[in-house]
Amino acid sequence: MDRERREAEAEADGRVLNSVLRLRILRLCLDEPLTNKQVAARLGKDPATVYHHVRRLADRGFLAAQPERTGARGAREVPYLATKKSWRTPLPDGGSRLLVETFLAELAEADPQTVSTTRLGLRLSPQARDELLTRLHAVFQEYADRPPDPDGTPWSVFLAVHEDSQRAEPGGDRGGVPR
Repeated sequence: MDRERREAEAEADGRVLNSVLRLRILRLCLDEPLTNKQVAARLGKDPATVYHHVRRLADRGFLAAQPERTGARGAREVPYLATKKSWRTPLPDGGSRLLVETFLAELAEADPQTVSTTRLGLRLSPQARDELLTRLHAVFQEYADRPPDPDGTPWSVFLAVHEDSQRAEPGGDRGGVPR
């Protein structure tokens, strides 16, 4: 595939992922195949609206249709399972905010007793920052590569690393690492 086509494909994938609702659909279908009706019920959304998003995700390979099954009233149902393609797909500009919005939507529904958070302020050189990110991403990748435990509890992990511009010296350099 030539470079222009790869870039066009990546851009199309990014556009499909550019939605809190679609990211939430992918998360719901991560461990078990769910039908459009099941996804809509869990999200409290209209099935027709959810179906539009499910189709877009399936068309770009983020969801895979599983074998059809017969529903409670004999209706044909197609469950979908996340392919984990989103883990390897860069989000478009503004993707970090999209991930935060998605995280906040999911956190709002979480039992507060199950939430564990940590916040840390650091002052790092560019090399130390790169080392930190490399090590954190390695841990995330290690756990992403593990097969899911069928008896395990589903958990979500969110990590954000950002420059703390409010801690920079007034009038000082705001780019890179504050002095």
